[in-house]
Amino acid sequence: MTFAPRLAALDVDGTIVDQNNALSPAVHDAVLALAESGVAIVVATGRAMPGTMEVVERLSLADGFAVTSNGAIVIGYHPVEVLHSVTFDASEAVRRVLEHVPDALVAVEEIGVGYRVNQPFPEGEVSGRITVEDVDSLVSEPVTRVVIRAPDHDAREFAELVHGLGLSDTNYYIGYTSWLDLAPEGVSKASGLEMVCARLDVAQADVLAIGDGFNDVEMLEWAGRGVAMGQAPEPVQDVADDVTGTVADDGLAAELARYL
Repeated sequence: MTFAPRLAALDVDGTIVDQNNALSPAVHDAVLALAESGVAIVVATGRAMPGTMEVVERLSLADGFAVTSNGAIVIGYHPVEVLHSVTFDASEAVRRVLEHVPDALVAVEEIGVGYRVNQPFPEGEVSGRITVEDVDSLVSEPVTRVVIRAPDHDAREFAELVHGLGLSDTNYYIGYTSWLDLAPEGVSKASGLEMVCARLDVAQADVLAIGDGFNDVEMLEWAGRGVAMGQAPEPVQDVADDVTGTVADDGLAAELARYL
């Protein structure tokens, strides 16, 4: 194909790794080969910094940039350093959700450290150092990101509830499970990538973006070529320029092979 990316923005969960956090040899080798060909690899994820860097290390990437926390934080590595962060007052949004789902789990990110939570999350869902505090303490100051999880609630009903709350003063994403990500208004993976492109002098038209979730929509629409994973929900596939194979079928490796 004629498109030749100068930068590849890659989602993590459901794109680089599967639901068990497994990284296939085919995906590892394809990402590394593209990096060695001169294309800048940017991990673009909802994960916090510790979880992001775990994937960077597993991919054997020597240096570069990553967009974490759905765009609220941009980092460089190695050494790891925060280049940009955006915070917001999440107290009102959290209060609205808890009025309807009082048993929900709430987590706020501590940049570069982990999370502060009101109750323990299911094992493996948040990473880094975990500290338990009351909700009022969690949202007493501006934060970069909030995760609200309702593991005992039906995912579809939870999504409908959230959509009806009118959270117009934040940017929010709903996951495949009863999982809600709250981010600063106007912040997305696309906004984080704009900053990285400015640093690298890469045009938006030369960006390849690949992802599978609702938090990838802005990124797929923004990039010169946006590709959805095969298992992505239909609304995510609809905004993409193309659809590759599923994560189980190493769809990321298949797409990257086009440029090697």
